[in-house]
Amino acid sequence: MPTKTNVEQAPEATPEKDERSPLLEALRKVLLAGIGAVAIAQEEIEDFVNKLVERGEIAEKDGKKLVREVMDKRKKEAEKAEDEVTKRIEEILDRMNVPTKADIDSLGEKITALTKKVDELKKSQS
Repeated sequence: MPTKTNVEQAPEATPEKDERSPLLEALRKVLLAGIGAVAIAQEEIEDFVNKLVERGEIAEKDGKKLVREVMDKRKKEAEKAEDEVTKRIEEILDRMNVPTKADIDSLGEKITALTKKVDELKKSQS
């Protein structure tokens, strides 16, 4: 009986506690559906390769290597797609004038610096 090849599974995403905008929640659901499709595709690839091994068309060692190569390629393609989706989301949020976390953090730092200067000016005038 052939041995199934084991490929590491991605950890499950944990939902954040804060409220999300409907747009971001919809995008999250689409991305999670994509992750599910990748997991199903991985099982199908492994099953196909295992059948080739069973029939003696390829060696088990070659089968494991083939699964690893296909999954590596799929991972690179998925990362490329994720980068493209992230870029598009950032463009959409920018067009909608929605500030990023970095924008908000930067403003927070400026407020802190200005507050410190105001306090110093108050002390020097007293």
